[in-house]
Amino acid sequence: MTTEQKNQAIEVLKEKFSQYNNFYITNTESLTVAQVSKLRRLCFDKDVEMKVAKNTLIVKALQQLDAEKYSGIMDAFHGVTALMFSESPKEPALLISSIREEFKTDKPILKAALIGEDVFMGNESLAALKSIKTKNELIGEVIGLLKSPLSRVISGLQNRPETADVAAAE
Repeated sequence: MTTEQKNQAIEVLKEKFSQYNNFYITNTESLTVAQVSKLRRLCFDKDVEMKVAKNTLIVKALQQLDAEKYSGIMDAFHGVTALMFSESPKEPALLISSIREEFKTDKPILKAALIGEDVFMGNESLAALKSIKTKNELIGEVIGLLKSPLSRVISGLQNRPETADVAAAE
């Protein structure tokens, strides 16, 4: 790879890191071609961008953006690295889990994830990442909580005995 190609790769990575608040660092080294193809297809279907790059280029891109912000995940860049970028904080975790279940394997390995400002290190973080609520799920829960008392009041008013007498008299 020439210096110009490396610089172009770094710029592409910087653009992706700037574009997405959430990304996963995985190791796909021991997956078969069929498993990697399936993972890429699932990523495409779920709007998750998957990029494979050299660790040195990824580290340079992150350092050029904000070395302090990304310092917590720098230890994850060893071996084969595949990056998964997503707007959803949990979609890549669900994809990793579905590939593991489908092929009955413990691969791909989750090295780390950066969700907003939070760093999740290690493969054992996958369960926690799968249970993260998305923005839309949280909004739905808040609306449900706000709607519940109002529904009970309306139901209570409709079932009051004096309102039944008034309705019968009319």
